[in-house]
Amino acid sequence: MQYQVTHGDLNLVLALVRGRTLARAAEQLHVDVSTVFRAIRKLEANLEVALFEKNRRGYTPTQSAKAIAEQAERAEQALETARIALAHGENVISGTVRVTCTDAVLRSLLVPGLAELMPRYPAISLEVATSNTFASLSRRDADIAIRLSNSPPEHLVGRRLGRSAYFVCGHEHYRNGYQQAATDLPWIAPDDSLADHVSVTWRSQVYPGLVPRYRCSSISAVGSLVGSGLGVAALPDFLISSLDRVERLGGPLEGCGTDIWLLTRPDNLSLRSVQILFDEMANLLRARIENSNAG
Repeated sequence: MQYQVTHGDLNLVLALVRGRTLARAAEQLHVDVSTVFRAIRKLEANLEVALFEKNRRGYTPTQSAKAIAEQAERAEQALETARIALAHGENVISGTVRVTCTDAVLRSLLVPGLAELMPRYPAISLEVATSNTFASLSRRDADIAIRLSNSPPEHLVGRRLGRSAYFVCGHEHYRNGYQQAATDLPWIAPDDSLADHVSVTWRSQVYPGLVPRYRCSSISAVGSLVGSGLGVAALPDFLISSLDRVERLGGPLEGCGTDIWLLTRPDNLSLRSVQILFDEMANLLRARIENSNAG
C-alpha cells in the first residue's frame, strides 16, 4: 500500500524547508536534532523520494519537498482560519487575495493603507506582487491591480481613485538651479525598461539633449535616489509626498497627468474576500491620493 502522508509529515518538511538546518527545524518542532534527522530519513524511505540535498548551506529542498511544503502552508493557513472563525464568529471573511501594483504605488499608497486595513480581517492572507503591466490580471495571476493608466483594458472592471500629477522634484538646494539652468543639474530617470513612461516622454520633448546622470529600473528606485539628494527627477505627486526633504521644484508637468485605477476581473467580485478588500482598498487609497494631491 502506498504510504499516506500525515499531518506530522507536513509539519516536519515545512520546518526543514523554512529552517534549512536540522537545528532550526528542531527548534520549530520542539524536538531534538537527532529526532528531525531520523524522521526525515524515514519519510524519504517511505515515500521513496529524496526530499532534501545536504550541502554546506544546510538542507536544500527538492521540488518534491517544495510541493509538500506548499500544501503544508495551506493546511497551516486553513487551521489558523478555523481558529479565527471560532474566536470571531462564523461570519469571518477568509481566503487568499493576490494584489499587483508598481513598486512606487506599493511604497507610497498601498503599504500605509494595508497597515490600517489588514488588522480588520485577520483570516485573509494577502499576496503582493510588483509589476508594471496588466498581464498578471489577464493571466489570473492576481485578483486586484492598482494601475496608473488613462485607458485601462476594457475587459477589466474597477474604480477610478483619482488622478496623479507629475512634478520635477528634489532637495531644496536644487531649486535655484532648476529655475535657472535645469539641464546643468544631475537628473535621475527611468532606464530603457520604462522607455514609454510619461516622464521619459516629457523629458525628451522639453529637454531633448538632456542625458540623465542616473538611470533606474523602477520609479520607486528613482524616488529613492532623489530622496538621497543625488539629483532631480520627474515623479508622481503621491511618491513625492512620501519622500523626506523632497520638494516640488515647479508646477505640474504638462501632458503627464495619469488616472489611478483599482481594477479586477468581473468574475472576481463574486468572491467575498476579493469584493470586501476591493471596496476597502478603494476608500483607503482614494483618501491617500487626495492627501498627496493637496501636498
